[in-house]
Amino acid sequence: MNKKSIIYLAFIGFMGLLLSCQKEESKVVMLSSPIAPTIKTLPNLTLQRAHGTDTLVFAGTPVNPGFQASATYFLEACAKGNNFKDSVVIYSGQQDASIKITVSDLNKILLKKFTGDQVSSVDFRIRAVLAVDAGTGAPGTVDKPFTYNSTAQNANVTLYGLPRLDLINSGITQKVESALGDGVYTGFVKLDASKAFTFKDPDANVTYGGSGSTLSVNGPAITLTNSGWYRLTVDTKKLTLVMDPYMIGLVGSATPNGWGSPDQKMDYDAKTGTWYITTTLTDGQIKFRLNDGWAWNLGPATAGGPVSNLVHNGQNIDVTAGNYTIRLTILIDSPVGSETGSCTIGKN
Repeated sequence: MNKKSIIYLAFIGFMGLLLSCQKEESKVVMLSSPIAPTIKTLPNLTLQRAHGTDTLVFAGTPVNPGFQASATYFLEACAKGNNFKDSVVIYSGQQDASIKITVSDLNKILLKKFTGDQVSSVDFRIRAVLAVDAGTGAPGTVDKPFTYNSTAQNANVTLYGLPRLDLINSGITQKVESALGDGVYTGFVKLDASKAFTFKDPDANVTYGGSGSTLSVNGPAITLTNSGWYRLTVDTKKLTLVMDPYMIGLVGSATPNGWGSPDQKMDYDAKTGTWYITTTLTDGQIKFRLNDGWAWNLGPATAGGPVSNLVHNGQNIDVTAGNYTIRLTILIDSPVGSETGSCTIGKN
């Protein structure tokens, strides 16, 4: 064997050893018992309307699977000892070291499960959902992610009841509420174009009506052109009214109108803060969008990913033919382009 051949073979051997080492170094090994996230501290949970704009911080530590991982975290609450069987989601996002929320927002969320103006014993936990890519060598995929829960932390929580305006003659019992008690009332309501309505403050026994964007005490009943869901903002100090159409719908190849309009409109459950629909779908795909347009839309963060993590311009959701009950929780709805949420899709 000549000298050039020996050098060539030595070079090949060296490169093979180098590549082997690189492969070994890039291999990710998952702990046999990953370390679950924790809640380090809870804020003061005696909530007061006067401090509605203050920011509360829930501090935690991330899940540790043995390597640098990206997880989706959920801050959840339930009645003491209920083991989170009937929980409410306070936060959903990519970190749990410092979960921030205003007093008024937390109060509004917890009122879905707990009574205002009294002390409730509430369990809190952080739930981490971890999806590991197939190339890591560890089990777990986006459609069957790992879930790790922190130990529950209990606290006494005092919520404040919200001032409200009742909608009179709207066809159903509904209301808008003031999170800060400052005369500004907001909420989702279902309006019928054939039913003119007024607002009544049951505490002050005052009725408001009006025309267009202007309110007045004892004013005329309010009319509108199109029926459907609206987000109302009523200011009883400035005597103004804003009625924005807010119609969440299903769209996609699995729905009757495909990817065209109109979408299958969902209804709103004010008690749970969820949008829901029971409908029959075909084999295909679905997404959620607002007012039959694409400016605001939700789908899974990754293709085939969990529907517990929905983001703006996310992927389509695959479904098979059948009758479904679908519930959507919108965690962030504005500004447009930053919307997030989660949903459950149950086959009946």
